[in-house]
Amino acid sequence: MSAPDRFNGLPKTELLLELRACLDVPRWAQRLSDARPYATAADVLARADAAARELTSDEIHTALAAHPRIGERADGHDTSSTWSRSEQSGVNFGDDALKSALRAENAEYERRFGHVYLVCASGRSGAELLEVLRSRMHNDPRTELGVVADELRKIALLRLEKVIA
Repeated sequence: MSAPDRFNGLPKTELLLELRACLDVPRWAQRLSDARPYATAADVLARADAAARELTSDEIHTALAAHPRIGERADGHDTSSTWSRSEQSGVNFGDDALKSALRAENAEYERRFGHVYLVCASGRSGAELLEVLRSRMHNDPRTELGVVADELRKIALLRLEKVIA
């Protein structure tokens, strides 16, 4: 991978906004910004991956607040909302039965775990996302928080690739 010239050259304030659209955790964004310059895009992704593996439970919950429910279209014209709509493009929003099932299962998940169901939805169908949600209902809260942290990391890295490009 070539040097991420745009990433290295962005003013800090602008870069932090773009990084927070990837993963809304200020400490994570700050760590990536402060480590500039990077020699390669792979170096940026490696640093981001390592930093995302160190999220606290409070940071996980903060980041979750920036994500819409699976099966609901993100409102807004900001970068994060645009990316979210793209990532959930495999969900057939015209399928009323699927929308109803996702709505009901999301509500049950939130009652059980106290936060929105989050999964890296990119390239997955709505039926697949519903199946994953149902399978995760068997997790205990601690295990599920670990799964959510890993899903946040996957989403952040996919989005970060767009920032670097």
